[in-house]
Amino acid sequence: MLEKIRQTADFIRSKVDNMPKIAIILGTGLGPLADLIEDKTVIHYKDIPNFPVSTVQGHAGNFIFGTLAGKRVMAMQGRFHYYEGYDMKTVTFPVRVMRALGVEILIVSNAAGGMNKEFEVGDVMVITDHINLFPENPLRGKNYEELGTRFPAMTEAYSKRLVALADKVAADKGIRLMHGVYVGTTGPTFETPAEYEYFRIIGGDAVGMSTVPEVIVAKHGGMEVFGISVITDLGGKDITQVPTHEEVQQAAIKAEPTTKLIVHDLIAAL
Repeated sequence: MLEKIRQTADFIRSKVDNMPKIAIILGTGLGPLADLIEDKTVIHYKDIPNFPVSTVQGHAGNFIFGTLAGKRVMAMQGRFHYYEGYDMKTVTFPVRVMRALGVEILIVSNAAGGMNKEFEVGDVMVITDHINLFPENPLRGKNYEELGTRFPAMTEAYSKRLVALADKVAADKGIRLMHGVYVGTTGPTFETPAEYEYFRIIGGDAVGMSTVPEVIVAKHGGMEVFGISVITDLGGKDITQVPTHEEVQQAAIKAEPTTKLIVHDLIAAL
């Protein structure tokens, strides 16, 4: 794995000057944030050695380098999911490459189903913590000390400093910004009403099929992490709505201006 990371990082360095310290993973419906990146260099996943290719509708499959809010950034326009059939090492490989390239701050975004009774479709939730319900941890197996310690702490998986910055952005702009715990599951099925209730009872506010593995690997590599979810549907024993992937995408797109503003101004404040 170390050799693959080195090969991929060396290839990207050959294409990009002035490597960023900030990386963004753009989730469902949030890819258009890449339109705000200026002076960009775009590398297609299919052209990057050892890189997988996203198979999910709405995930473009580009690695973008450029300037956003006056800062150098790299952005993944499309991520990889466990439910696509990839193992956890493959799902999180891009985060390993980011670390090798010198990334210090990772911003992750996703679409999620809400079970917090205060949430509404279209709300934006800052992730303050997560519950990992994936059947496999991306750190399982041989540990490479070059990548991180064997037993990394997850006490502050999501940076309190970055959450506070996002709260200030929201307050200044008059944005309704929710906080909550993200539950990570395998998918690709949406949750049953009973599962939504279970996730709520154990402390979850929103649920999705990504993010958690990437955050674990980012923390393993010593990165500071900020996470944000768009609440695209609601679930629970009293909810009769039947969500579809298309509806999830549309709800994420509708919330896109708010998400873009928060991420843009957060980066500007770094």
